[in-house]
Amino acid sequence: MNLLVSFAHIAVLVIMIIAALLAVIFKDLLPAVIALAVVSLLLSLEFYLLHAPDVAIAEAGIGAALTMAIYIFAIRATRK
Repeated sequence: MNLLVSFAHIAVLVIMIIAALLAVIFKDLLPAVIALAVVSLLLSLEFYLLHAPDVAIAEAGIGAALTMAIYIFAIRATRK
């Protein structure tokens, strides 16, 4: 495996772990949901780097976009 590709895998995974920790640390719900969407998008990038573009597209579409939209609608519906 190429050294640059190995570095990209490690960098994506480290940033993903940092974003997941931020999602747990944030007190407000909206930044936590955005951090989870970042984790999902980075996971999609990792799938693409692993040569699985179909899984990457599904993760980006469902994991990041749809799930984040549902969470945001739920947060907006519960706040008054």
